[in-house]
Amino acid sequence: MPISSPTSHPNASSPVLGWRPRARAAAFDPAGIAAACALPREPVHVLRHPSDGRLGLGLGDAPEPHVDGETWPVVGSLPPLYPEWLGDRVFCEVHGTRFAYVGGAMANGIASVAMVEALARGGCLGFFGAAGLSLGRIESAVDALSASIGKAGLPWGVNLIHSPNEPRHEMAVAELLLARGVRCVEASAYLALTPAVVRYACSGLARDAQGRVLRRNRLLAKVSRGEVARQFLEPAPAALLDELVASGQLTRAEAGIAAGIPLAEDITAEADSGGHTDNRPLTALLPSLAALRDRTVRERGYAMPIRLGAAGGLGTPAAVAAAFALGADYVQTGSVNQACVESGLHASARALLAQADMADVTMAPAADMFEMGVDVQVLQRGSLFAPRARKLYELYRAHPSLEAIPATERARVERDLLRADFDAAWASTRAFWLTRDPAEVARAEADPKHRMALVFRSYLGLSSRWAIDGVAERSADYQIWCGPAMGAFNAWVRGSVLESPQRREVLQVARNLLEGAAAITRAQQLRSYGLPVPAQAFDFRPRVLG
Repeated sequence: MPISSPTSHPNASSPVLGWRPRARAAAFDPAGIAAACALPREPVHVLRHPSDGRLGLGLGDAPEPHVDGETWPVVGSLPPLYPEWLGDRVFCEVHGTRFAYVGGAMANGIASVAMVEALARGGCLGFFGAAGLSLGRIESAVDALSASIGKAGLPWGVNLIHSPNEPRHEMAVAELLLARGVRCVEASAYLALTPAVVRYACSGLARDAQGRVLRRNRLLAKVSRGEVARQFLEPAPAALLDELVASGQLTRAEAGIAAGIPLAEDITAEADSGGHTDNRPLTALLPSLAALRDRTVRERGYAMPIRLGAAGGLGTPAAVAAAFALGADYVQTGSVNQACVESGLHASARALLAQADMADVTMAPAADMFEMGVDVQVLQRGSLFAPRARKLYELYRAHPSLEAIPATERARVERDLLRADFDAAWASTRAFWLTRDPAEVARAEADPKHRMALVFRSYLGLSSRWAIDGVAERSADYQIWCGPAMGAFNAWVRGSVLESPQRREVLQVARNLLEGAAAITRAQQLRSYGLPVPAQAFDFRPRVLG
């Protein structure tokens, strides 16, 4: 239903329409206006007081011809606003969701099978956090999801993360997802396109009888830089397509179609988030990517639209409403879901998240891109992981091998971080890589600096596992990915049903964020009509939602 324009200026005369109070009176006071804004599912009418020209609200009931003394003059009307209407409806149709809401993948299974299932059953799209897991663990999760929500036709997906140090594992994950019929993937942390992500996206491309492109597999590409976004907005590079055709991993017909369409039709702008992040402000990142998207569509003459999502910093209804107001077609949450009961994170780590303020986050070296100097954003409060990880990176940069590290530094690392001497630490690291990727062992035994990197990476990798498993004696080393949205969320839910970590269910969080965003959007709409909307109308309080 379209929004009707104001029938007259607030100070004009001779209104055309009027609103008749029936079950509910008109609201001209701040408390009444705030209460009306909190009911966005009701049609609302902006009224002008006939005696002093003040603006107020009337809920429900269609306007009728105005009669002096019997009806309130109507300045303008708004139809009902539902959380389902926030964002782009095509996104929901394409992905089979009720809401334009995505639960992002959090590595090591923190975005768990249970979390993905709960989001799917609530009308949202969730991604299993496959990054950092063995192929067997990913396969088990995919099989479980296929057997539950997959058979029910509900939406779900799996993460495919850029793994520059493990390209064979990245391709193996892509091949597993293709073999198991996983139709939606969140592609994250990509610095450049790889054969794995191109193969997944382009496999199964076909045209219908009218010549329209049919995609079997869909990517949600999470990016924080324009140069990376452009790679997903453009068709797959010809060299990669030729390589995949030559190896038999794509057909010539699939490659031909891929050469004329964007690699991804959903691009997620990742602002200041937990984990891999460039700490970009959403208000700067989203408009710049939208301009790049629009320019690329014009230049390429694409027939299909490319949707743009927002992620990072979305921990309150106001933030979600702001993302949609910026033009986001969908929103994606992460940190706030990690603190939910369905999360793969241990209860002790979730309790730390529930205490976080916005400033309780910092950057630390990333395990998967350690040698490249890439950082991730983590929780600082209650953990020594960040300074310890930075110390390891400083030692890696300063020395050519483990043996070259000064004795005092070596003793501290062995005692406080590795809790093993370098020889024992390398033995356990070597055993891990012999099963994961033996080529890494061969490289490390020929290159002492790489051997040092693998040993140090073992601490970084285990630190996230300790937080997942709740290893009490390593609680000071917990690596918990977290953005400032977590602190904003904690401040918002204080004193509500969602304050306790035990009450935080991922779907309740999603519904409250969306319901609140709808109420705040309604308040802003009415304020733009000139209504004196009080501050409390922008403060949606969490509640149990069905």
